[in-house]
Amino acid sequence: MQEIYFWSSIIVFSLTFLWILSEKIHRSIIALLGAIWMSIVGNHLWFYEFHEVLHSIDFNTLLLLSGMMVLVEVLEKSGFFEYLAIRIAKRTHGSYWVLLVSLGSLAAILSMILDNVTTMILMAPITLIITRILHFNPVPLLMSQAMLSNIAGIGTLVWDPTAIIIGSAAGFSFLEFLTHSLPVVILTLISGTLYMLYSCRKENKVKPKFIKKLLALNEKESITKPIVMKKALIVLAGVVILFFTHHLLHLPPSIVAILWAATILLLVAPHDNPQKYLKKVELSVLVFFSSLFVLVGWLEAAGVLEYLAGLISQWVEENIIMTAIVILWVTALLSAIIDNIPMTIAMIPIIGYFELQWVSGVNILWWALVFGVWFGGNMSPIGSTANVVVIAKLELAGKKIHFWQWVKAGVPVTFFWLTIASAGIMLFGSYFAM
Repeated sequence: MQEIYFWSSIIVFSLTFLWILSEKIHRSIIALLGAIWMSIVGNHLWFYEFHEVLHSIDFNTLLLLSGMMVLVEVLEKSGFFEYLAIRIAKRTHGSYWVLLVSLGSLAAILSMILDNVTTMILMAPITLIITRILHFNPVPLLMSQAMLSNIAGIGTLVWDPTAIIIGSAAGFSFLEFLTHSLPVVILTLISGTLYMLYSCRKENKVKPKFIKKLLALNEKESITKPIVMKKALIVLAGVVILFFTHHLLHLPPSIVAILWAATILLLVAPHDNPQKYLKKVELSVLVFFSSLFVLVGWLEAAGVLEYLAGLISQWVEENIIMTAIVILWVTALLSAIIDNIPMTIAMIPIIGYFELQWVSGVNILWWALVFGVWFGGNMSPIGSTANVVVIAKLELAGKKIHFWQWVKAGVPVTFFWLTIASAGIMLFGSYFAM
């Protein structure tokens, strides 16, 4: 019977994923159908019951997304993003490569202060307004921001969900994350920016339209609701402060986001129907992620993830360096398919097994997992939550990015990063093993 669970989960998940790749039907609808089918079959076979289905959904991620979407919508209606976009566009004088570097750097810096999902929710409207003003293609800009944001998020311990999960399981301190992860992140960000500049060389040749009209714009006139903007910025500052201290207050990021979303609605629309702000909460994104969590939960319940992780441990158990490299590459490749958060959760018990066996230098495996799941998340548009946010924002703006378009851009640079990381593990293995 266990084999039926095992192979049926692989077949249903594979068919769902291939259907998503076809792009003939929206990914949220396909993922939802796959999740419902898995839930019914799993409950009928008594190995993935409905209460386990609900348990597999990461409500922390969903609530974080919802809360930040509300706050961003309030800021957008105040005219803040248009004001910021005009200022940035005027300073770049319409240069595509300056825009790519400046916005990419801003996304990376914000991801070290906020989580990468929140960063992309904030960056997307700014980028779309700028590109609309200058008649630029927003797709390469937002893709580069998402990738750089994903990487920058692991530079510190407290913002990225996978960093928090791994840091907690491995017992890493904030300082250890800075000394081990941040140097790799900086090197990766520099090389990633250079790669994006090279891949966008055609866009760099495009001259902006209406540049004189742009320079003549008065960005202050974009602020239509100054009082609402001030209130929203104060709330955003409160979000940042609580994101910095949420682990000390024992508050998950999702509660922080929802708390401040409710606060901003209380401040700007205490007597009005808040539907005009809530309607911009992108349910298609929330449905997609909920469904994806259910699909991955089926794989976990059926023992597929445990089996894959077991193969890794049995394959190269005697060589800790080779084990780290295998974990790096395998988790990267799998993270491009099933999202890096569930991949992280699935791998933690396996690495924990090595710790129980008192294997020397096991910390290097934790660092391989850190770099693997986040490098791999850049390979596909569904590899990380930030990527899905970018796709959804582009769709709302009438732009479409195909699955293979993202893969074509993401795979080469990710393989380059993985190669560099593999060399680093081999050369500095003793340092990462500390």
